[in-house]
Amino acid sequence: MPRKLLRRWLPTRETLDNNAFLRRCAPFLTHHNLWHLNRHSVAGGLAVGLACGMIPGPLQILNATILAILFRVNLPVAIFGTFFSNPFTIVPLYIAAYGLGRLITGANGTQAVIPPAPETQWSDLGASVQAWLDWMLTLGTPLAVGIVALALLLALAGYGVVQLGWRLHVLHALRLRRQRRGA
Repeated sequence: MPRKLLRRWLPTRETLDNNAFLRRCAPFLTHHNLWHLNRHSVAGGLAVGLACGMIPGPLQILNATILAILFRVNLPVAIFGTFFSNPFTIVPLYIAAYGLGRLITGANGTQAVIPPAPETQWSDLGASVQAWLDWMLTLGTPLAVGIVALALLLALAGYGVVQLGWRLHVLHALRLRRQRRGA
């Protein structure tokens, strides 16, 4: 991945130091791998972000931050990696997780039809959240197993794609440099 492109999008350490809230968290944010753009740190950050993106509810970014600090991978990439799950994609992701969970648990005979997803009523958000939680609980074990399995699969795929893409980009740049020297 081109570093210049990533540096343009990601916040710098100095902008975070200027934030009053984040200054309190500074001791946890000092490891260089949290901000360094190398193949392993970015791949790990994306893997953490993709895995945490499958967490239900608004705790995705918080969990991605905690795991990025624990595993010492790129923090901004981990946070941005959670954004693949949003109100438009979460239902298809959970349906895929439910199908994967049914495949893993062997629950093919029980509850063959997915109950219809509830409608979100923005005027009564508390009731909507409760309706979504109840819907997820009716899906039971296959959904729980499927969410974990899909999170792990997405994390492994994201890690592999970044590692491979970064390596191919470096090899391409080396090839171009050799061609320029030879010409």
